[in-house]
Amino acid sequence: MTGTGATGTGAGTTGTGTGTAERTVDVLVVGAGPAGLAAAARLAARGAGTVEVLEREPERDLAGVRRRADAAVRAGAVLRAGATATGWSGPLTLDTTSPSGRERVTARAVVLATGARERPRAARLVPGTRPAGVLTGGQVRRAVDRGQPVGTRAVVVGAEPDALRAVRTLRGAGVRVVAVVTREPWRRPGAVTGRLPVLRGTEIAEILGRGRLSGVGVRHRDGRGTTLACDTLVLTGDWVPEHELARAGGVALAGGTRGPAVDGASRTTVPGVFAVGGLVHPGGPAGGAAAEGRAVAGPVLAFLSGAEPWPGAVVPVEGGAPLRGWRRVAGRWRGPWW
Repeated sequence: MTGTGATGTGAGTTGTGTGTAERTVDVLVVGAGPAGLAAAARLAARGAGTVEVLEREPERDLAGVRRRADAAVRAGAVLRAGATATGWSGPLTLDTTSPSGRERVTARAVVLATGARERPRAARLVPGTRPAGVLTGGQVRRAVDRGQPVGTRAVVVGAEPDALRAVRTLRGAGVRVVAVVTREPWRRPGAVTGRLPVLRGTEIAEILGRGRLSGVGVRHRDGRGTTLACDTLVLTGDWVPEHELARAGGVALAGGTRGPAVDGASRTTVPGVFAVGGLVHPGGPAGGAAAEGRAVAGPVLAFLSGAEPWPGAVVPVEGGAPLRGWRRVAGRWRGPWW
């Protein structure tokens, strides 16, 4: 999916003589999630020049953000699906690779919106065998979007809102959800419709099955054990920012989330590099990420115009418990579950 953006200063393509084409754009957005697409749409609509979005997933995997992608393209942004940013060749220059080859893209401003991922089973140290059928919430959503089967009976691990999203996705695919297992309180018992046991104060003690998952052992707070028969286990929550590209570019990370440290204008410690969405707030809802993407357009335009020079030292906005994950967006304080 591509669109023709307004031609900005210095936009064009040249060759390096080494098989890598070089291009320049005004704003390069990395990540086509809600935050990245909202930022691209707002920037293109407000005349930021050439606005390009890089997305490593192929176009067929963008079904969940199709409406936002179409809006960004209509506004004049260019969406390059299947293009991966592999590293930096300068403060605002990214090396990319795609089915069409390697390119080096230099921008006047870069917006990092690479999102977050759920920690996989291996990193959660869940004991037991290693059968097929153990997935994260993101893997389930991608499988359902592609029309791939994900099992018939599922147990979901996690607290709301992540578990709710997984339950809705599974039910939409015709999968019976046996139970939700969570160590956290379940604050909205009516949020999941139908007869669905929510096992509060419990955790997965063991994964069972050879070849294919056959069940999970659950340990209750009082020490009792229960076995739940299922062929699919969905691990939700426990989000980790996709910060590898930010780190490679020298962006300082926040101590709490391990996402980029940003100020109230989403500016990182590297001049010209902004960070928004799940990369900064791992696990936040799509609506909140999109709001932050729209809000970053103002600071980016101010930077491009030279009206607001980069601060000498970015003071990150962070909060400890119980305020961890809250930050100021578009003049309002927003929590981790906006």
